[in-house]
Amino acid sequence: MTPEAVAVVGIVASVVLGLSFVVAGASKLAIGPVWPQQARDLGAPGWAIPVTPWVELVVGALLITQVARVPTAVVAVAVLVVFTGLLGLRLSQGRRPPCACFGAWSASPIGPSHLLRNAVLIALGIVAILA
Repeated sequence: MTPEAVAVVGIVASVVLGLSFVVAGASKLAIGPVWPQQARDLGAPGWAIPVTPWVELVVGALLITQVARVPTAVVAVAVLVVFTGLLGLRLSQGRRPPCACFGAWSASPIGPSHLLRNAVLIALGIVAILA
């Protein structure tokens, strides 16, 4: 693959990941008090609940605009690893609350598909870091 092609792959991975973060953050804010309650039901730490949508919006915007792409992608991967760990923990405990990862669009109970989706998003982040 040419260096130009690698650069394009990195940009595309970053933009796709950024879009997913922006959609996730905006959809959490759009459902108002429903998302914080779902986050509490999932077991998210109380201090993280009010800032999560805003972090997602900022990280997503930076990834889309390619501002500090590599460090921002590192942050995105770290956030996704934490989210995935929480989902995996709840699944291992036999708990299946709604994910609410994408606000009202993801009101179904958590399951292995959520882990797979996050693995794909983590892979996009790694591509954005390395390309």
